[in-house]
Amino acid sequence: MKPSRMHVAPLVLLLALVARPLVAADLAEVYADAKANDPVVGAARANYLAQRENVPQARAGLLPNVNAGSNVNRSSGESQTVDFETFQIVTREQESASDGYSVSLNQTLVDASRWFDYFSARAGATRAEWDFANAEQNLITRVAQTYLAVLRVHALLVSTRAAEDAARRQLEQVQQRFDVGLVAITDVLDSQAALDAAIGNRILAEGDHDIFFEWLRTLTGVAYESVLDLADELPIVDPAPTNEEQWVETALATNFQIRSAQAGLTSAERNLRARLAGHLPTVDASVSYNASTSDRTFFGTPQDLDTNSTAYRLNLSVPLFAGGATHSRFRQARHQVAAARQQLIQQELTVTRDTRSFFRAVQTDVARVEARLKAIRSAQSALEATETGYEVGTRNIVEVLQAQNRLFSSQFDYADSRYNYVLNLLQLKQAAGVLEEADLSDVNGYADSNKEIVRLN
Repeated sequence: MKPSRMHVAPLVLLLALVARPLVAADLAEVYADAKANDPVVGAARANYLAQRENVPQARAGLLPNVNAGSNVNRSSGESQTVDFETFQIVTREQESASDGYSVSLNQTLVDASRWFDYFSARAGATRAEWDFANAEQNLITRVAQTYLAVLRVHALLVSTRAAEDAARRQLEQVQQRFDVGLVAITDVLDSQAALDAAIGNRILAEGDHDIFFEWLRTLTGVAYESVLDLADELPIVDPAPTNEEQWVETALATNFQIRSAQAGLTSAERNLRARLAGHLPTVDASVSYNASTSDRTFFGTPQDLDTNSTAYRLNLSVPLFAGGATHSRFRQARHQVAAARQQLIQQELTVTRDTRSFFRAVQTDVARVEARLKAIRSAQSALEATETGYEVGTRNIVEVLQAQNRLFSSQFDYADSRYNYVLNLLQLKQAAGVLEEADLSDVNGYADSNKEIVRLN
C-alpha cells in the first residue's frame, strides 16, 4: 500500500533530524542558554522591577493629588395640608432634582517624612539593582562550576577506564605466568582484586557522568548530548595584578554584594529620618470647586437654583500624641539601621576573606598544575621501572598495581587542577566585582572541538 502524504512528511522530518550532525555545546552556548532560562536570575530580575516601583509610589506623595466627583439626586413625595376655607385635606406632589460636580486639588507643601520616604525608596531600588547584577554575575560562576564539573567527572571516567583496562591486561598476564608456574596464586588474587576495584570505580564514574549532565540541564533547561573539553594549551598563569592587597582594595570598592549592602544601609538611614520626621508639623494646601443645579416643584410652583463655589485652604497639622506609635516606629527604624550597618560590616569581612582565599588558591593552582604535570612523568617512569623489576623478580605484583594507580591518579589530578584553576580565577574576579561575560568568553576560546565529551545515556 502506498503511504499517504500525512505519513511521509513526519518520516522525512525525522530522517532530516537524524541525518543532521549534532554539534557539541561549548561554554558560551551553555551560558547563553542559562542566561535565558535560569529561574534564579529571572526571580532577581522580577524582584528588581518590583522594588523599582516603590520609587514612583513614594514620589506620588510629593505630587499634587487631583480628584473629581459628580452627583445626581432625584426625589419625589406628597404633602397634605388643610384648606381652612373648605375644611378639606389637600394633597400636593413635591418633586426635586439636582445635578452637581466638584473638582479638588491637594498639594503637600511641607512634609519631611514623605521626602525621606522617597529617598529611602530610591536607595531600596538601587539595592535591588545591585542584587540583580550580582545574580547575573553569579550565574557566570555557576555555569562555569557546573560545566567544569562535567569535564572533571569525564576526566575521572577516562582515568577509571584506563585503570580498568590496565588491571585487566595485568590480570591476563599474571594468569598466563601463573599457568606456567612463574608466579604464585597470590599474584592472581591481587590482580583480580585490583580489577574488581577498578570496575567499581568506573561504574561510579559513569553514574556521576550522567548526573552532572543533568545538572547542566537543570541550570539551562536544555538536555545536552555532548560538550567540548578545554584544550591543553589553556594558559595557567598567576592572577594580574599579582598583589593581593590590590585585589582586596578593588573588592571592597566594587563588589556587588558590598554595594547592595551599602544601598541597604542608605535606605535604612533615610527611613529612620522619615520616622523621626513623623514628629514634625505638616502643611497642605488645597483648592476645590463645586457646582450644582437644582430643579424642584413645591406646591405646584417650579423653582430653579444654580450654585457654584471655590474654596482655598491651607492646613497646618501638628502631631501631638498618637498613642506612642510614632516613637515606636522611630525606635524600630533605628534598630533596622543598626542591623543594616552590621550586615555591611559582615559583607566586607566576607568579601575580604573570599578575595584573599581565591587569590591564594589561584596561585596555588598555578604551582599545582605544574607539579602534577611533572608527577605524571615521574609516575610513568616509576611504573616502567616497577614493571621491569617485576619481570626480573625484584618487585611484586602489588607494587606494579600501586604504580599503575599512581599514574592514573596523577593524570586525573592534573586535569582536576586545571579545572580548579579556571573556576578559582573566575570566583576571584567575582569577589573583586570585576567578573564579566568576556572572562567566560576568554575561557571558551580554548574549547577544543577535537575533545568532545558525549553523554553516556
